[in-house]
Amino acid sequence: MFDDVATLETTRVANTTRKKIKFEGEKGRGDDTETQRITTKVYCTSFDSRIGRIYVASTESGVCKISVPKETRKDFFEWLRRHFEPEAVSDNRSQNREVIDQLTRYFNGKLAKFTCSVDLMGTPFQIRVWKELAKIPYGTTISYKQLAKRVGAPKAFQAVGRANGSNPLPIIIPCHRVLGSNGALVGYSCGIKTKEFLLRLEGAIIL
Repeated sequence: MFDDVATLETTRVANTTRKKIKFEGEKGRGDDTETQRITTKVYCTSFDSRIGRIYVASTESGVCKISVPKETRKDFFEWLRRHFEPEAVSDNRSQNREVIDQLTRYFNGKLAKFTCSVDLMGTPFQIRVWKELAKIPYGTTISYKQLAKRVGAPKAFQAVGRANGSNPLPIIIPCHRVLGSNGALVGYSCGIKTKEFLLRLEGAIIL
């Protein structure tokens, strides 16, 4: 299934930092730890969910990438090409067992708060936005305007929107809980239908 792993090209991303958010129950290093890309191993797999096939990748520090429909398998492996050396990538379901279990329980309405470790890769501004997204409670929503204020950039709506769109961990980092100023379901890279499904699942919207 993961023939793509063997053909990953060596590509480096300029000005990319790697940080880890600490969720409840997390073990390991602090939030500001930086790791050289060349030494980082990444383990990937996929599984079927209520919204379709989901691709998952994790490092030893935590889950680093989730691709949900409409993000494709090709998109998933392109992201891996940009962040990891080819020889560092392997097909390994056991390393992703915890996140698969938590996502499955979430889709079955049995989990409201993710506790799996995550390993975020992005610019300092993106990571700041993602950390704020992680604070939005299950079943609630905020506007892009509110999110911009929370990250200390009240006029940077477009930059906040781009950071939302580049979130590598949709669902776990709940960018689907951000709405337009009029409450419209806008700006979700994984598709409006998926956003609506997730918000209905959480009881944030009715009918």
